[in-house]
Amino acid sequence: MATKLFVGSLPWAIDDQGLEDLFKEFGEIMSAKVIMDRETGRSKGFGFVEFADDNAAKAAMDKLNGTEVQGRSIIVSEARPLAPRPNR
Repeated sequence: MATKLFVGSLPWAIDDQGLEDLFKEFGEIMSAKVIMDRETGRSKGFGFVEFADDNAAKAAMDKLNGTEVQGRSIIVSEARPLAPRPNR
């Protein structure tokens, strides 16, 4: 089963490929996505990485959480489902 990880406090310069490169040593990555601001086109400083294997995701989370990437200490945790938002 696939496991999706939340990655926070990313360096502003990192892109999807850079995020994938950071995690690929732990196993097969199904997707790696840095979330971008619609208006400015800049990174919002967080993203998601989806692993094909749960054990690889856990190993990546254990090893990379709190490590420094380009001068920033990243946060890696299991992603939570998106909460429903009220209609505007």
